[in-house]
Formats: sequence, C-alpha cells, structure tokens
Amino acid sequence: MKTLAQIPLNQKTKILGIAESELKPKLLEMGLYTGKEVEVLFKAPFGDPIAVDISGYVLSMRLSEAILIEVE
Repeated sequence: MKTLAQIPLNQKTKILGIAESELKPKLLEMGLYTGKEVEVLFKAPFGDPIAVDISGYVLSMRLSEAILIEVE
C-alpha cells in the first residue's frame, strides 16, 4: 500500500481510500475522497508537514494524517 506521505514532490496521484480512524470524517470534509486527484506541492525540510493541491486549493497536513490516505 502506497500512502500520500510517500509521494514525491510535484507528482499527481489519485486517492484510493482512507484508513479507518477518528480523522477520516475530517479528511473527507476537506475534499480527500476516493477518486480525487491530488498533487504534492511542498515538503518541509524534515518532511513534516506537507502541502497538497486538491481541486485548486492548498491543504497542509501532517505526515501522520497523510499516512492514512492510500494512493495509486
């Protein structure tokens, strides 16, 4: 399983699913749902946090959140 945390900079990918957790409803509310295309725009020097483009807006998230998102 590949997660959003493992995607290199400037690469687009599609979301395959989100792991069951208490954060899942919030991630869905932010537009991270199955089939959605996302692009990793920025990674902080030590890798945390990251910024992703979702339908034209930039979302910053921790690696602990990005690990929950399974991608192609």
